[in-house]
Amino acid sequence: MEESLKQLQARLQQFADERDWDQFHAPKNLVMALSVEASELLEHFQWLSNEESHRLDEQKKQEVAYEMADVFIYLVRLATKLDVNLATAVEEKIAINEAKYPADKVRGSHKKYTEYQD
Repeated sequence: MEESLKQLQARLQQFADERDWDQFHAPKNLVMALSVEASELLEHFQWLSNEESHRLDEQKKQEVAYEMADVFIYLVRLATKLDVNLATAVEEKIAINEAKYPADKVRGSHKKYTEYQD
């Protein structure tokens, strides 16, 4: 995963360089753009029931996939700009969450880790 992520980062950097857009990709701007794209993704689900959100037609699923890609692109660009190894950060965060949410204590619960008893 890490190698393919590095390749994707290089491709996105080349895309930005070819258009002279790197000048606009300050971390602040990338976070704002990521938020906008996440909101556009949210818009596709805004009035759907839980059940409907599982049954998207092919056109809607493609639109959602492209919005997901936009979110991911901005996240990858942000990681590049801040020199964050996203694959490592994900692995570390999973380990943190495993400690916060031990499966034998939280299975089937939606409560936050601060709300359950030891």
